[in-house]
Amino acid sequence: MKLFRGFRAILYKEFIVIFRDRMTLFFMFFPPMLQIIAFGFALDNDVKHMAMVVLDEDRTVESRALVDAFVNTQTFRVVGQAQSVEEWAETIRSGKVYVGLQIPPEFTRNLRAGRKATVQVLIDGSNSTTALQALNTALGVALRRSVNVLLSEAGRRELPIEVRPQVMYNPAMRAPNFFVPGVIGTALQIATVFAVAMAVVRERERGTLENLLVSPMTGWGLMLGKLVPYLCISMVMALFLFTILRWVFFVPIQGSLIVLFLSALLFVFALSTLGLLVSTKAQTQNEAMQMSMTVMLPSIFFSGFIFPRETMPWIFYALSTLLPLTYFIQLMRGIVLRGAGLRELWPQLTVLAGMGLALFSLCALRFRRKLG
Repeated sequence: MKLFRGFRAILYKEFIVIFRDRMTLFFMFFPPMLQIIAFGFALDNDVKHMAMVVLDEDRTVESRALVDAFVNTQTFRVVGQAQSVEEWAETIRSGKVYVGLQIPPEFTRNLRAGRKATVQVLIDGSNSTTALQALNTALGVALRRSVNVLLSEAGRRELPIEVRPQVMYNPAMRAPNFFVPGVIGTALQIATVFAVAMAVVRERERGTLENLLVSPMTGWGLMLGKLVPYLCISMVMALFLFTILRWVFFVPIQGSLIVLFLSALLFVFALSTLGLLVSTKAQTQNEAMQMSMTVMLPSIFFSGFIFPRETMPWIFYALSTLLPLTYFIQLMRGIVLRGAGLRELWPQLTVLAGMGLALFSLCALRFRRKLG
């Protein structure tokens, strides 16, 4: 086809250049694999064993049972006993602990007399994630013990209303099941966009772009020849990342592997065309890297990788609809966790395919048969 004239030649040349450039291959494979392993183990909203200091002024069986109830949740661990209110508050202020539990001297007396027994829990709110979990757990401990006391006083053995929740798709509530599929998307994006963005820029900096400009190849053939090698390498990298997902983090893949790899292919295609678009605009590799970063950071924060998109202001929610990572994360969590198929995920697949085709067409049209 005349439209893609020169495709085979540039494809052969680009494969040779890539395999000779070991540094490019290294940065396409090693950082993403390191990223998925590091983030997969580090990202966990379920905080356990937060340091807690206790000021027990009651020193009774009931007060010790209350402390044990806090520890048995596995959210807290007692690291020290304070001897005064000043020491208790200072320990929290110093940052040595996240939580302080104070049991007043009249705690057991009020409890046995049927009066309200009050305890104080100070929580370090400088870290909102740990503070929120500490607050919810502390309130849950108080609620459970209060319910037990009321049931014993009323002579009842069961609660009037019982809720039987069932968590679907991730019953163990494992953080890797939620985060690792998203990490795969960010890892593929960083490696693919950066590598492809250097494709045309490398030709321009080395002065070899002149030979391409005077050749009979078309812009469509040049762009496709530049894209396909990186597309193939990125799919190999995706296979490695899926292997890590399954056999390192033990995340079961509930859906079809065919749909999974189709999603990865369309996502990598969209990323590759995005990198090509950057390379047709940037004049130097440093400029290409800076332009690529303008896409990376919004993708991490606005794609739903960490924060729910529904809680974002409308302008950022609208911005997230323009990011390929947004749709890939939806596809990954749908396929891996919920076992969704083409019938449920065709809108996201269609958007990724449309993004890739539109960006590829734009890259080919932007290509000029002249330098600068």
